[in-house]
Amino acid sequence: MSATTYRVVLHREAVGEIRALPKKIRPLVREAIDTLAHEPRPVGAAQIKGRKGTYRIRVGDYRILYEVHATEIVVYVIGVAHRREVYVRLLRRQ
Repeated sequence: MSATTYRVVLHREAVGEIRALPKKIRPLVREAIDTLAHEPRPVGAAQIKGRKGTYRIRVGDYRILYEVHATEIVVYVIGVAHRREVYVRLLRRQ
């Protein structure tokens, strides 16, 4: 576990995506995002091919895509979406 605490920043559209999640999933996603502050590359995180520094973690059928900026000590959450649409929709986002 890392001793450094990262600042977690949500993309403006990610905030709306979290609000739109089913009520049962929302707290699980928030908890997973909160843990990124202490461990930006938790067990089960996978790096996205073709996008250096971009990772995804699973929360049920949903995926959280985020970038780790180690020099700035920031985790930037790109978005949250169902696994069917996450890569098509969110990887276009900068």
